[in-house]
Amino acid sequence: MRGIVAGMPRIALIVNPLATAVDEHRIAAVERVLGRLGTVETQLTQRRGHATELAREASDADAIFVLSGDGGFNEVANGLAADAPPIACIPGGGTSVFPRGLGLPRDPLRATEQLAEAFEHGRTRTISVGRVNGRRFLFNAGLLLDAELVRRIEARRSHDGRPGDAAFLAILLKLIAEHRGRFDPVIDVDGLGRAAFLFVANTDPYTFLGARPLHIVPRAELEGGLDAVAPERIRPHTVPSLLRYVVTGKRPPSAVRTLHDADRIETRCDRPLPLQADGEDLGDVTEAVFEVERGVLRVLA
Repeated sequence: MRGIVAGMPRIALIVNPLATAVDEHRIAAVERVLGRLGTVETQLTQRRGHATELAREASDADAIFVLSGDGGFNEVANGLAADAPPIACIPGGGTSVFPRGLGLPRDPLRATEQLAEAFEHGRTRTISVGRVNGRRFLFNAGLLLDAELVRRIEARRSHDGRPGDAAFLAILLKLIAEHRGRFDPVIDVDGLGRAAFLFVANTDPYTFLGARPLHIVPRAELEGGLDAVAPERIRPHTVPSLLRYVVTGKRPPSAVRTLHDADRIETRCDRPLPLQADGEDLGDVTEAVFEVERGVLRVLA
């Protein structure tokens, strides 16, 4: 940690050194850019959940910059109170959905330059965040299908490193094949009825496949409430139309039910089902309550 110079802005920099696009040279380059703004205090995460602790400790900084993937951004968001300083998310992961959804460049150094300029000019957005079973999320959460994908991708990552887009598609197709293209209703969703699986988001796009945004919830906005998409059931002949909708966000199949700008979505599962938030596996649950905290987070963009 660097010494603090009186009168200069304090910039907290939280770094996940294990994120895909993070190394010592990139950390140093980010520090040089942020050093033009004020005194930089860099902290490296050492374990799961550490970024949440570091965010709480940095509550008296003038801004919190985070160099990480989406998991680190999620942890920081879960450590911030209502009066927290603005946060700036520098894409350091393989996908980095949240900063890219804000319109930031995928390149970490270009994104840092843009975020530094936003800090200098006081340019922030006040956004809503989601919450599922008490855990905040910045862009999406889901029951069953995408949560099972997250779990399998993490298992693949621990064995072979982060899978690329081709490997992701292979994992998805294998999952669909295991079900023989059939997903029956297993979730009760208040306001929607029975569903085979559930996507919940507070921004569009839901995620990215390489450079391509996936518009599963095309009407969702960061300043609004929660949007949900819940197919009632899937059959082999409906899989192509569902995949087309996932890619384009247009012409949802007739079996797809939606909610827009909701404050609370309660669900009950027929059996324990996987749950994810911002690409983090939250384990299996029999109930999930999705809520929105409106206008609680300031972000530089």
